[in-house]
Amino acid sequence: MLLITVSRQTGSLGDEIAEEVSRNLGLPIITRQTAMSEWLPEIAGKHELHMLSESPGYYLNPSQSGITYAEFLENKLRMAVKDHSAIISGMGAQVIFALHPEAVHIKIMASQEVRIGRIMKSNHLDRKDSERLLEITDRKHKRYISMIYEKDWADPLLYDLTLNTDKLSIKDAAEAIACLVRNRLLEVNKIAEANGNGTKKAVVFKHPSEEEFARILDMYCLEWEYEPRTFPIKWDAEGNIILAFSPDFYLPKFDTYIELTTMNQKYVSEKKKKVEQLRKLYPGTNINIVYKKDFHTLIKRFGMLGGKAGE
Repeated sequence: MLLITVSRQTGSLGDEIAEEVSRNLGLPIITRQTAMSEWLPEIAGKHELHMLSESPGYYLNPSQSGITYAEFLENKLRMAVKDHSAIISGMGAQVIFALHPEAVHIKIMASQEVRIGRIMKSNHLDRKDSERLLEITDRKHKRYISMIYEKDWADPLLYDLTLNTDKLSIKDAAEAIACLVRNRLLEVNKIAEANGNGTKKAVVFKHPSEEEFARILDMYCLEWEYEPRTFPIKWDAEGNIILAFSPDFYLPKFDTYIELTTMNQKYVSEKKKKVEQLRKLYPGTNINIVYKKDFHTLIKRFGMLGGKAGE
């Protein structure tokens, strides 16, 4: 499971970066707007919602459900990511999920001058009003974390990665986050397997390219099986199998088999014939032949499809 918390300063491009990561990894984003429009109305009226949008301290008030609004929100967040991957923007998620083994906590910031310039441009404000806006929003961010969780929002120990976007593009920042997330998941999986909790058995690959492909699948968090099925494709006169085909990989989520190949035209032609025969004998079976040079392109496409399917 993927869990990314994003804490950002106003004018730091934090929202834009979170959206880019969402597109790249196919993850939904949970924001304060999600809480205000979908969750909190369950226990709050119009006046309470207004107060919650204006005053961080109001979250400490008891709600009609018998717990504080902060506790209600925290429960909702925990339920939302119990069995689903997501990106959580703000709401103290870096504190709530501080001990979550698969969570990656990101802080996005920029210098005061750069942030002022961005606010002036995006909101069509003069410098004085932009400075005032940043002062108010920064104070609210800090007060919420301080009042609700007694933590300092600026504490670097709350984050795994801090990005300064003064000279960093949205694309580069999103790629840095995605790389960290993938590496973290690989580490978690290795620890689980070492402790006997892994789901995959040790695999002995027949070719180095297969092992490389498996690592790329893991990097993109795509479930795979190695040679899980053998398809008979030719029989003799007595019905004995004389030719069979075992595709290298199977991707359960996409019900698709993958056969890797080299650039040697002789072997490519042989595999193409086997694939064509398999499709003819087993209608509806999805199988692709993939060259090594196309590994990343294919996996990125499947990663995008997987994200859309899971939203």
